[in-house]
Amino acid sequence: MEGINLQQMMQLSQQMQARVAEMQEKLERQTMVAASGGGMVEVTADGKGNIKGVSIDPAVVDPEEVEMLEDLIVAAASEVQRRARERLENEMRRAAGGLPLGGLGNLLGGP
Repeated sequence: MEGINLQQMMQLSQQMQARVAEMQEKLERQTMVAASGGGMVEVTADGKGNIKGVSIDPAVVDPEEVEMLEDLIVAAASEVQRRARERLENEMRRAAGGLPLGGLGNLLGGP
């Protein structure tokens, strides 16, 4: 390959690894919230999609409606994780400086 210096490639690789590590630390410090049921259930996650908390409006806690509450929790958790994956992909693109990055979904356990 003409014009490519192996040492320069190694330096670029190390710089990119450092940017990715910095970006991942930044994402772990970020907080995201998604709600379902008109805000009756909220799920909080870090920027990497790790669930950190669940908030439930007491009005939703009805022993006759446990299945609905479970569905609301799953919906809010799925949405906050989707948002976190999207944010991670955007941050990875920015860290890569425009280089093509296939398979980003695997970083968060996505498909």
